[in-house]
Amino acid sequence: MSSVDANREQRGSSSTMVEKSQSKALLFLAYQSLGFLFGDLTLSPLYVYQSIFSGRLKHDQNEDAIFGAFSLIFWTLSLFSLFKYAVFMLSTDDNGEGGIVALYSQLCRNAKFCLLPNLQASDEELSTYHKNGCSNRNIPPSPLKRFIEKHKSTKIALLILVLLGACMAICVGAIMPAISVLSSVEGLKIEAKITNNSMVPLISCVLLVGLFVLQHRGSHKVAFMFPPIIILWLLSIFMIGIYNVVKWNPRIYQALSPYYIYKFFRVTGKKGWINLGGVFLCATGTEAMFQDLGYYRRAPVRVTFFSIIYPCLILQYMGQAAFLSKNLSALPISFYASIPDILFWPVFVVAALAAIVASQGVISSTFSIVQQCHAFECFPRVKAVHSRRWIPGQTYIPEINWILMIICLAVTIGFGDPIHIGYAYGIASLFVVFVTTWLTSLVLSLVWNQSLLVSLAFVLIFGSIEVIFLSSYCMKIPKGGWVPLVLSAVFIFVMYGWQYGSRKKYLFDMHNKVSMKSILTLGPSLGIVRVPGMGLIYTELASGVPASFTHFLTNLPAFYQVVVFVCVKTVPVPSVPHEERYIIGRIGPKSFRLYRCIVRNGYKDVYSHENDFENDLVMSIAEFIQLEAEGSYGSLDGAVDGRMAVVRTSGKFGTRLLKTESSSFEEGCSNSLPGTLTVTNSKSPTLMKLQAMYEQESPELNNRRRIRFEVLNTIYKDPRVKEELMELVEAKRAGAAYVIGHSHVKAKWNSSFVKKFAINMYSFLRKNCRSPAVGLNIPQICLIKVGMNYHV
Repeated sequence: MSSVDANREQRGSSSTMVEKSQSKALLFLAYQSLGFLFGDLTLSPLYVYQSIFSGRLKHDQNEDAIFGAFSLIFWTLSLFSLFKYAVFMLSTDDNGEGGIVALYSQLCRNAKFCLLPNLQASDEELSTYHKNGCSNRNIPPSPLKRFIEKHKSTKIALLILVLLGACMAICVGAIMPAISVLSSVEGLKIEAKITNNSMVPLISCVLLVGLFVLQHRGSHKVAFMFPPIIILWLLSIFMIGIYNVVKWNPRIYQALSPYYIYKFFRVTGKKGWINLGGVFLCATGTEAMFQDLGYYRRAPVRVTFFSIIYPCLILQYMGQAAFLSKNLSALPISFYASIPDILFWPVFVVAALAAIVASQGVISSTFSIVQQCHAFECFPRVKAVHSRRWIPGQTYIPEINWILMIICLAVTIGFGDPIHIGYAYGIASLFVVFVTTWLTSLVLSLVWNQSLLVSLAFVLIFGSIEVIFLSSYCMKIPKGGWVPLVLSAVFIFVMYGWQYGSRKKYLFDMHNKVSMKSILTLGPSLGIVRVPGMGLIYTELASGVPASFTHFLTNLPAFYQVVVFVCVKTVPVPSVPHEERYIIGRIGPKSFRLYRCIVRNGYKDVYSHENDFENDLVMSIAEFIQLEAEGSYGSLDGAVDGRMAVVRTSGKFGTRLLKTESSSFEEGCSNSLPGTLTVTNSKSPTLMKLQAMYEQESPELNNRRRIRFEVLNTIYKDPRVKEELMELVEAKRAGAAYVIGHSHVKAKWNSSFVKKFAINMYSFLRKNCRSPAVGLNIPQICLIKVGMNYHV
């Protein structure tokens, strides 16, 4: 065999191995998606027919009405779940992420719609900023884009539309567990002969409490069981559907024709239109395909839906309709009535477990939505836990978990009936779908650069159908549909109030920030005593010196030998690569030892401020000092107080300083390794002893991995570089302190009543939500708070 043939064979075998590994990864993700992504959608057969034939329509059923109901279900599933979401919406992802916030993020990147205050021109240089290929820099702006950018009220209206969709998604997370668990437990009325109407809601509440407690403990221990449970559930409804079609009415396939929709409304008349909202319940849960796309990717989701979910659901609805056409009296609990007696208890157990698994997925999705809104400064500060105790890629928020539990239990006890809860659930889900339709039409026009006719066609095709369903639900508002409307009104009031207050506070900071020119003018007359250590000052400003810093100095004119202004901000991208996350710059002359660090996060990133942040910061500043001396920068950003660089993109990053692990005792010693310069700890022995004692009493510091830095003994062209590096390492050894503003926000005395009310509400939320230190994961033992009054 020649060497050419051998190379070809080797390349062929390697490509085959790659294809096999990709196929395995696709199948594995498709398997995982069954556990979280499709649970909600597959539970709809428990209550859809029950909701359609409720109220005055309960006594007007016949075969034509049953056939027409199935035809409506089939075409609703096909239009919304299959065509709109599985085929089209999964292609409108934002760098692999989906959901309402992902659509809004794309609009913010491609037009000046974003209300985030501290965006910079350098943010557009991120590799993920235009990664989806939708950049329209060289295309003339459309009239619609110019109109929205010109009028601030349209930007606010767009934000409120996004917040409405997010609030309704939170309502889905609160209502869906109630209807799913309650519907699955209702089967006890048939076999267990439960006649007490309060017994089923009571059992459901016990299961729901256990479900939300499971969120608190972490679901990693039982997560491996989620896909098998949903697979058993799908297999059950698939086999039951085939059995009912064959046994009761094989002619049910004729109802696939849309002609039976006409027959349904001819038979039911106005009562059929009033109960049309029950049909939409078959498509609830479809939004999860798009919302949680980032966890499973596009191809596995489509494979799972096309090959498993869609066929199983169609056959189940078909079989249930075949059974009902011959057993009209079984409508109150049609699903359990259609199960053969020998299979009832196994299916009942699987249904209850599937309801818990599906609820787990919806609750986790709600946490993700809240975290994304919080990243866009549209939700009060909450504690987002992103730990290996939980399923990878998912977030747990304690406050939201208990709020959802209280709402869920109140809905279950208050209504105690899946039909009335279904009205609330359907309205919440329909609003989410409706908001997604309008945002997608804007994405088509402004991001994909399609003609306005294409965008309008999308809205007319899907929006008109959604409006028809919404008109039906309007009749159900007094019967339970008011719940998501009231809840979303409260949520949107809080969320927009928080966004408004945050924006006003930032504008106040911008107006009162200290210019670099004024500091340079003061020069040596500042009279500040520099003490050992590193001071990290947190500010929302991406440029300038915050007023809190000067307020601190006027009360205590002493500060650390190295000062770093840290700005943690969100960029409208799902995730920022770690090597592009930090931007380092200098403030003022080199002798001041003032630096700026901007930490950029995406709306899906969870900010993790562990001890590694200090180490990464020291390495980044050391790299910046070297690059500045060499006259070479990566990705520059022109700021008023100095040039800034994305230092991690440098090929020499991590080699400027020697980094080794050390104990607390070694950290305070001056012994240096061979080939390094001697750097002493500038703190006195007494202070070092006190610091070690406090760290031993603090578990969050005592358990940290300690890193010791050494300056390499190399020849520097500029001796000031060696001096600055040694002072940086010396400050790190002395310890870091975190300084944040502890502000009290008030409205100006001459403000309008509406503004005073909004600012006072924002101030109340700031006092009663998590502190900034918790959100930034700052060690409390190293924290310094500076009091500030804001009159906005």
